[in-house]
Amino acid sequence: MNYEELLATRRQGRLYQTELPIGEFCRMQIDGKYRSVVHVRKEMLDNIKFGEALKAECDRNLSLADSHIIHFRPVVEQGEITRLDLEPGQYVPLCHVLNEHPAIVAEPHFMEQFTRGLLEAAAFLHSQGLHYVCFSPQTVFLRKGDQAVMLLSCGSYYQALSDQKAFYADGKADYVAPEVLEGGTVDERCDIYSIGKLLETVFADAQLPLAYRKAFKKATAQMPEDRYASPEDMLRSIDRRRGTYRSLVTLAVAAVVALLVVGLYFDLMPEQENIEFVKPAPHTAVDDLIDDGFRPEDLGVVPADSMSEEAVATQREYNAKAEEIFRKRYEKEADRILSKIYNSKNMGNTEKNFRAMSESNVKELLKAQEELAADAAIDPARSHAIATEIIERLTNQKKAAIGMGSNANGVQK
Repeated sequence: MNYEELLATRRQGRLYQTELPIGEFCRMQIDGKYRSVVHVRKEMLDNIKFGEALKAECDRNLSLADSHIIHFRPVVEQGEITRLDLEPGQYVPLCHVLNEHPAIVAEPHFMEQFTRGLLEAAAFLHSQGLHYVCFSPQTVFLRKGDQAVMLLSCGSYYQALSDQKAFYADGKADYVAPEVLEGGTVDERCDIYSIGKLLETVFADAQLPLAYRKAFKKATAQMPEDRYASPEDMLRSIDRRRGTYRSLVTLAVAAVVALLVVGLYFDLMPEQENIEFVKPAPHTAVDDLIDDGFRPEDLGVVPADSMSEEAVATQREYNAKAEEIFRKRYEKEADRILSKIYNSKNMGNTEKNFRAMSESNVKELLKAQEELAADAAIDPARSHAIATEIIERLTNQKKAAIGMGSNANGVQK
């Protein structure tokens, strides 16, 4: 006995009560153990058509071999079926799950798992010539532990009842196709309508992907011919739309990244400054100074061609070390900045936020280049060439690391 059942025992109440079309579902203590049962509606026991339909369902139920079906056996009292004892397991009505844990609809993969479970369960029933008719928060169950979709009583057994609206009372009629309530034919499209209505209710406050919004709209069309022909068709449509949407997003992301790389390249290019032409001083002035005995060496100026080979080698070594220091420091700084752009969290942002963040980081890259080049005392043009090489290499590495290109998930719209 778990904690919830212990509380129910102290309250002398029943656990997870919910009204089904055929009766009341609950978990109650039987022979010292808590079991799931359905108490058949007493007001329906005198209805011959209902009694025959219930008996037919009990005879067929155990032969339905599918993981989404809850099996049961009837309890007969004075020649009438008064209770259904369900197979062992904890089955919680969807209405209780949503009431106690409303955040479940926002959990990763729940939308896909729940939708697929409903459609797969409906497809199995249809293969057996049965239809659930009413997929509602009261009549659909989730198994504790793995949240698998579970179904209990098929409405197609009770199609012969004259008043379908009364049979699906207490709000359950909102999830039944209009043609069924008017006494029309029950077929696969009736279940499609009911599933669509249930999904609209469950995910009313969630941010539905476009593929699901389109599917729900078509599934709940008023005219049966405007709906999906089968659960398999609806599932294929959702998968196809999701694949198309992902492809479009992938292309959009690739285009945005290409624009950012091009923009980054041109932003890093040094700007050409317009230098005003200044007429050089007359050559004779220099000659006059030389004639007067002036020597450039007196001011410490040494022509480049007069430097010794040893001095030239030393200068080259100094420049190489300075470039090495700049390269190491800038690579570390660029890796930190580019990690802000190319990561799974940032790529999940909207395109507008993605571009804004990228532009700010480009400015940060330029600032880091200028500061580190000044510290290392290397030529700006040379520092730009090194920076461009480092950025291009790191960008390709990070794009490959987060699976951009053909395997990218895309920026969310």
